[in-house]
Amino acid sequence: MQFKVSNANKLEGVINLPGDKSVTQRAMLLNSLANGKATISNHNTGSDALSMFNCLQNLGANLKKEINPDTNQELIHIIGTGLKGLTKPKTALNAENSGTTMRLLAGLLSGQPFDSILDGDSSLQNRPMKRIIEPLSIMGAQIHGAKNNTLPPISILGGNLKGIKYSPEVASAQVKSCLLIAGLFAEGKTELYDLKPSRDHTERMLKSMGANIEIRESNISIKSSTLQAKDILVPGDISAAAFWLVAGICHENANILIKNVGINPSRSAIIDVLQSMGANIKIINSNNKMVEPIADIQVISSQLKGITIQGKLIPEIIDEIPILALAGSCASGQTIIKDAQELKYKESDRIKSTVETLRTLGSDISATEDGMIINGPSQLYGNACDSLNDHRIAMLASISGLIAKGTTTINNFESVDVSYPQFRHTLEALLK
Repeated sequence: MQFKVSNANKLEGVINLPGDKSVTQRAMLLNSLANGKATISNHNTGSDALSMFNCLQNLGANLKKEINPDTNQELIHIIGTGLKGLTKPKTALNAENSGTTMRLLAGLLSGQPFDSILDGDSSLQNRPMKRIIEPLSIMGAQIHGAKNNTLPPISILGGNLKGIKYSPEVASAQVKSCLLIAGLFAEGKTELYDLKPSRDHTERMLKSMGANIEIRESNISIKSSTLQAKDILVPGDISAAAFWLVAGICHENANILIKNVGINPSRSAIIDVLQSMGANIKIINSNNKMVEPIADIQVISSQLKGITIQGKLIPEIIDEIPILALAGSCASGQTIIKDAQELKYKESDRIKSTVETLRTLGSDISATEDGMIINGPSQLYGNACDSLNDHRIAMLASISGLIAKGTTTINNFESVDVSYPQFRHTLEALLK
């Protein structure tokens, strides 16, 4: 599918975001393992969340979707099976393009007394899995992957897990979550130590559902626990908001209000980074009373300056780096992004795909081994781009097209459906 975007005279409007993909997936999985009933509202409707939904159903979880007649909003109702209520799937579980689905389910399946197979599409089959296979094997799961236990598909024979003390090598919320979920089924305590900062949705949700979990700054431990089902209102996805934030600050005539954004401190570093570049961003109507804090965000056209982004900040903004590179292209001076090697292992090699996309449009940007160097400001010009089947690259090219002179054509635009099926309609509604 092709999508064409032309330079906009003005960007103005109110945006209601899709529900956070990461929170949606965790809410479905953990409530499926809980006792009682729960309803998930404002859930993400992208294909990654659907992959988790389908895999859980294939494991015998009791999930169903229903339209609320009063609001016309789709809800997910779950009746939890408890930790021991799932059943052996009849076929391999297909995580499609979703690394979160595969890695979190690997932790769940390692605690089940049956064998199973986790597979995915060609992109997911090339994403690294040794980082979860190794610690799950130490816990006692019989788990094997392709190419010397480094890649999917993954076969698992679970049960009889033992708690371990383990320090993950990479700063990854998916790895951390996988092991915490496995720890629910393990004998003794599972302790993760020397943790580098990463998003904390799993541990927040586990704690709210009554898990026997202790959370410290760089050390988390969990013991076998009975979870109580919990209704979850999924906040708007801040990774999706990032595209509109950058659109607003880079466009010369923009005023955008984004409603009900999740501002979890482990995810909101994107706001801090943009503000350090000079972005005119305001947080209003904050609400910290739910599992995930939310707020509205107003963004106005801004004069940006280049900065260096590196170190422990990178894991907290890893999904936002492609669109941050556009901000760097619009900023005065040099923007340097370091320590972002993990970008190579996403739906595409996002160092390469980000640089190629922005360079095609006229940005003075070059790739490094662990990031990129951007000299700005650059005048962007419309051109033909390809999403490379990566939803964030499709959205990057689209937002760039709002700022570039002329028309930008994005091929394979349908990849946005992974996380943000409504993206095109939201973009068109902002055009003035």
